[in-house]
Amino acid sequence: MLGAQMKRNEPVSKIMTVGVQTVHTGQKLSEVRKLLADNPYHHVPVVSGDKLIGMISATDMIKLSLAIYGADQRAVDAMLDGEHSIESVMTKELVTISSKDTVRAAAEVFGGGLFHSLPVVEGDKLVGLVTSTDVIRYLLAQY
Repeated sequence: MLGAQMKRNEPVSKIMTVGVQTVHTGQKLSEVRKLLADNPYHHVPVVSGDKLIGMISATDMIKLSLAIYGADQRAVDAMLDGEHSIESVMTKELVTISSKDTVRAAAEVFGGGLFHSLPVVEGDKLVGLVTSTDVIRYLLAQY
């Protein structure tokens, strides 16, 4: 027996995370590595003020760290900070969503298989983040 009728037009604002941890281009890349390593999330928005300018994923950091596989963490951090910057690593061409867009719209983007996180913006201001996990949890709650 199915639960209540699925809310087909539920806005992303109902499931997005607000108060998202961000970084800015003046920070060291090793700080991003530590932030991702010490927290349960896998994506960090890069902002200039409150304007979204990029994203860095845990996958981006793993690819860089594999260049010196087996080195201790200090060596990895020294390589990250010496050879790379947040701006050189971040994804600049972003797919975003508005807080008024539907959960279905987010699911359609995630269904394409290219992304697992969507910055939620109003204009170019970051207001939250919605992940594929958020959408799956929402759908599970419907059944």
